[in-house]
Amino acid sequence: MDVESVRARFSSLRDGGFAFLDAPGGSQVPDEVGDAIARTLREASANVGAVYETSHRVQEILDRARADAGRFLNCSADDVIFGANMTTLDFALSRTASRDWREGDRILVSRLDHDGGVAPWIELAEDRGFEVDWVDVDDRLRLDLDDLERKLDERVRVVACVAASNAVGTLTDIARVAEFAHAAGALCWVDAVHYAAHEVVDVQALGVDVLLCSPYKFCGPHLGLAYGKHELLDSWRAYKARPAGSTPVGRKFETGTAPYELLAGFSATIAYLDSLGGMSVLREYERMLGARFLETLPESVTVYGVPTMEGRVPTFLLNVDGVAAAQVARTLAERGYGVWAHDSWYSLGLRERLPYPSEAVRVGFIHYNTVDEVDGFVRELAQL
Repeated sequence: MDVESVRARFSSLRDGGFAFLDAPGGSQVPDEVGDAIARTLREASANVGAVYETSHRVQEILDRARADAGRFLNCSADDVIFGANMTTLDFALSRTASRDWREGDRILVSRLDHDGGVAPWIELAEDRGFEVDWVDVDDRLRLDLDDLERKLDERVRVVACVAASNAVGTLTDIARVAEFAHAAGALCWVDAVHYAAHEVVDVQALGVDVLLCSPYKFCGPHLGLAYGKHELLDSWRAYKARPAGSTPVGRKFETGTAPYELLAGFSATIAYLDSLGGMSVLREYERMLGARFLETLPESVTVYGVPTMEGRVPTFLLNVDGVAAAQVARTLAERGYGVWAHDSWYSLGLRERLPYPSEAVRVGFIHYNTVDEVDGFVRELAQL
């Protein structure tokens, strides 16, 4: 991959004066995505259903966005749901799915999960008398499948987990989780926000019932995107205004007027990724960056979780011996490297298993990062 030609498509990357190593918190956006958003506001400021040209343009944008999302997730365009963000979609869909559940039914969440995938179930359980239990992690901060199997019983209605941890980068064997869940008669409900930024998403191969992600993690606009199995979506009664459109089936779960300009930006994002060869190409490049990072780290740096690129994405949680995480982040920002320091990274269950006392530094590489940026960052860590 010609990374310099990629970077030339981003205004934020052209001067090369600052290294954005904070992709887990949101990626940079290529100019063509912003141009598509602005063009839509100029040329297609209307709503669907009218008989004039700007309305026709909006319908074309919506149809294309659904088709692009279907290709990205490997599902029918009919089974795609757009929303404000992943968390909003998760709150709405979890309540829709549980309409006929009974008091005492159980929900399993994992300690790897971002709270956007946990809080909807906790609040739902509080409202409806359900029980929520944690699936634990092992000593390398991977989902403990044995613990999952032990906790499954006939009362479990859903197993909710992340495909990749936004905090430590751990990958989850989602196909195996889906097998366990379905054998117990439960749904497999997946937060793929971080996964979709670094891996090829194939909902058919994963065998999931519901999967959610966010384009802002893979160079797109701030949106929520979800997939649901067709027969499942078809069977649910959605919360929405009654005259609003309900076809195709994914449309049932979209409330209010869609952000058509952002959907145009989403399609431009998919076109951008396709122009680079797709996620399979980007994945290999990013894994090379991650491997180089791990191989060159000084001994004074502790990385939490999986110590190789096997079973992870290029997102790393670390601390430098004798230097507070907040100081590391401030110093590196002054030296031209953008990383964050935080305590939980919104993974509240995982925080209880992380050994640092207060905060840690998170660094995440994505396909527009360079080998020189990785090497320079490692040198700065060594100097600290």
